[in-house]
Amino acid sequence: MGYFEGQVAIVTGGGSGIGQSSAVLFAKEGARVVIANRRKEKGEETVQMIHDAGGEAIFIACDIGKADQVENLVKKTVDHFGALNIAVNNASIGGPNSPVADYPMGDWEQVIQVNLIGSYYCMKYQIPALLAGGGGAICNITSILGAVGANSGLSAYVASKHGIVGLTKSAALEYAQKNIRVNAVGPAYIDTPLLDRYRDNADIWGMLNAAHPVGRMGKPEEVAELIVWLCSERASFCTGNYYPVDGGYLAQ
Repeated sequence: MGYFEGQVAIVTGGGSGIGQSSAVLFAKEGARVVIANRRKEKGEETVQMIHDAGGEAIFIACDIGKADQVENLVKKTVDHFGALNIAVNNASIGGPNSPVADYPMGDWEQVIQVNLIGSYYCMKYQIPALLAGGGGAICNITSILGAVGANSGLSAYVASKHGIVGLTKSAALEYAQKNIRVNAVGPAYIDTPLLDRYRDNADIWGMLNAAHPVGRMGKPEEVAELIVWLCSERASFCTGNYYPVDGGYLAQ
């Protein structure tokens, strides 16, 4: 029997990277998992991985930047599985690289809409479902750039990730006595499709690896281990906190 036997988890952005690794690990531990993703083929790929390993999962298409789609995601989850116990809000976009004064307004607004406002939409609809089941755990995925700035034209991404940390802390305080724990995980540079645009540039790829004192980027599975732990009762006294997974990046 897995640690999360009988529990239901939503993982947004579950079609690749950290989301996919987390979803697979939750299923391995017995959870019934809902994969939320904009791209159907990637979401269904994760579902198939879970099924192949003997787990239970479904895919629900969702753009977290749209409130009606998030509301539908939570409703369909509860309709299908009967409850919601865990939510991992991982879906995110990067946006272009440009200095603040030159950053295209439409792109800046889109990054904030998806990353920050989308995280708010997720919790807005997840929390009532968690309360209906007696409580649960939420893990919001932010970044090391939720703790520090970046001298690389990523102001929208940095602002959105800082905002998620603040949103996490506020929600944790509001629901601390209602058996809902809310935490944030801040990965450093992780080898996921979000970094694909740099993959063929040897100089940038080398810099991304060297940015971490351990000498390499992280793996999605390494982040998933912390996410799953934080959503378990093994972390029952942990709420309202920001947990870096960064190979020493923030210690510099």
